[in-house]
Amino acid sequence: QVQLVESGGGLVQAGGSLRLSCAASGSISRINVMGWYRQAPGKQRELVASMTSRGTTNYLDSVKDRFIVTRDNAKNTVYLQMNSLKAEDTAVYYCNAAGLRRDLRDFYSWGQGTQVTVSS
Repeated sequence: QVQLVESGGGLVQAGGSLRLSCAASGSISRINVMGWYRQAPGKQRELVASMTSRGTTNYLDSVKDRFIVTRDNAKNTVYLQMNSLKAEDTAVYYCNAAGLRRDLRDFYSWGQGTQVTVSS
């Protein structure tokens, strides 16, 4: 089992910043990709940002130049720095990780989600 625990969500005014953190724990051999998805009410879950173990990043177009994803591979932790937040960024943000367990089985895990609300 691989568990992901998120923190850092909350309420912020438009134009403000928040930083999300997600720590993975359990029987982990390696994590290939860690990232963040979000789901707003009535909408599908979408990828916000991700980073591979080698540092390759991928961003949703609408958050480029505002959000920054980083990883601490030694701590199995991924962060999402969100700047210049907009009302349309309001959603539940989910951490996601994919990799290999110590028993050599692949894993694909989700965090429990953290609410981000941006007031306009």
